[in-house]
Amino acid sequence: MSAKSVINKELFTPHDERMLVAVQVKRRTKKKIPFLATGGQGDYMTFICLSVTNKKPSHVSITKVKQFQGSSSFVKRSQWTIDQLRQVNGIDANKDCPEFDLLFDNGLDQWVASSAGEKSTFIQILHHTCQRYCLSRKPEFVNCQSKLLGGNSILHSAADSVTSAVQKASQALNERGERLGRAEERTADMMSSAEQFAVTAHKLAMKHKS
Repeated sequence: MSAKSVINKELFTPHDERMLVAVQVKRRTKKKIPFLATGGQGDYMTFICLSVTNKKPSHVSITKVKQFQGSSSFVKRSQWTIDQLRQVNGIDANKDCPEFDLLFDNGLDQWVASSAGEKSTFIQILHHTCQRYCLSRKPEFVNCQSKLLGGNSILHSAADSVTSAVQKASQALNERGERLGRAEERTADMMSSAEQFAVTAHKLAMKHKS
């Protein structure tokens, strides 16, 4: 079982929460130190986890989790609500990089993820979660690649395009006096094709490397 699966099972599931995503990190520092080092080589590993409660109304949290050297268990060290998050800084909007910052009401955390890909996945899911659960003030996402924030726009553009095409096709069929049933069948086929197109477009966007 992976470390992230264990974290979800040990720390979130017992509290009727589910972990949406986690990223392994270290603090940014001017010193060149091994990835696991924070004061001493291999002292502990750190994960930033995003979770949501199963019960309604849903509560979203960002939790710092650590696993200390020589221990098989994970412990929660700090936790913030999604409403305390003010800004997510992706550092460079033009290329993949592992660095990112999280600005909360009570401070700034500067991190380096274990990989640029892991950071990208975290920011994308964090952005989607904020759009869904932050009802009033949403955190600002700055210096983030558009591919991480534009997944929904790809789907919406595809949906808008097919809606227009469906309307034109239905009108043409009606003008020719064909059966409504046939029009509905063709409409369903086009919607199915559009859905597949949207999924494919989204996957291609996420696989693209600047």
